[in-house]
Amino acid sequence: MVRQTTVLIAQMATTAGARAPLAHTANLVFVDLVRELKQQGLGNKVIADMFGLTLRAYHAKVARLSESGTERGRSLWEALLEFVRGKGPVSHLLILEHFSGDEETVVRGVLRDLVDTGLLFRAGRGDRATYRAMTDEDSALDGDGQHLAYLIWIVVDRYGPVTESEIAERVPADSEAIAAALELLVAEGRVVRSRGTEYSTDGCVIPLGSSAGWEAAVFDHYQAVVTALCTKLRLGRARAVAGEWVGGSTYAACVWDGHPLHDEVLGQLQRARDQASALRERIEAYNVVHAAPEEGTKKVIFYAGQAVLGLEEEGIDE
Repeated sequence: MVRQTTVLIAQMATTAGARAPLAHTANLVFVDLVRELKQQGLGNKVIADMFGLTLRAYHAKVARLSESGTERGRSLWEALLEFVRGKGPVSHLLILEHFSGDEETVVRGVLRDLVDTGLLFRAGRGDRATYRAMTDEDSALDGDGQHLAYLIWIVVDRYGPVTESEIAERVPADSEAIAAALELLVAEGRVVRSRGTEYSTDGCVIPLGSSAGWEAAVFDHYQAVVTALCTKLRLGRARAVAGEWVGGSTYAACVWDGHPLHDEVLGQLQRARDQASALRERIEAYNVVHAAPEEGTKKVIFYAGQAVLGLEEEGIDE
């Protein structure tokens, strides 16, 4: 599963000739894994052993990537990078002064990490050093912000009602970009703001053929697959049974040009889309005139996917 996830990340990072910076990815994965392992009830020593780290090295790494004592609500790694981006070039002494609420050794360690990963450039040594940030190409958005808006729309649909800060925990973008995307979604009627700070939506649909939002669609599909797998694991079910509500099935078929079932096999994805879309429209029409009860309401996430191997060799462009 880890291998397949890294393949997906690599493919996404190089799609259409793009070269998305990945220097921060390992740190994000580490922090998320530690958080999830702790939620599973594991202690620090066990988690350190799982990462092949001594307990001291584990605590040092967690400290570098955990919440800053100077800027609450953000990791020291994030807060320090953002500070240099906003102030740079900035001296080493000024950085230590600004982050006086954090241990100096930890701040120095984070600075080394940021320089080693290429997110910061350093000139000089020791206390005479100055730092400046690399160009933040990964945060660049298209002119109308539609790509980020679609991603946030999916997050609101999946986790709503949510606040802007809760969205920021799941969407890797600066606060101004998130706020602008939310305003766009509210103005278009896709998202509703309530109580002044919470956002919700009746549903999220990325139109078939839409050029904006394909990244969000990939994320949503992948998240749906992972959600189904994790839900089944949490329920303690290790096998498929007839009539179950949670699960998935994978089928493979080998056909060729002239095969009597060629078109029927290749059309399976479109038939699943058509059927699911028609069902969704019927559900939406019913829900418009019937209020959901306070208890017993279920949210069902259904996903369908299909891959045809060998198209690249045949020179076929889907």
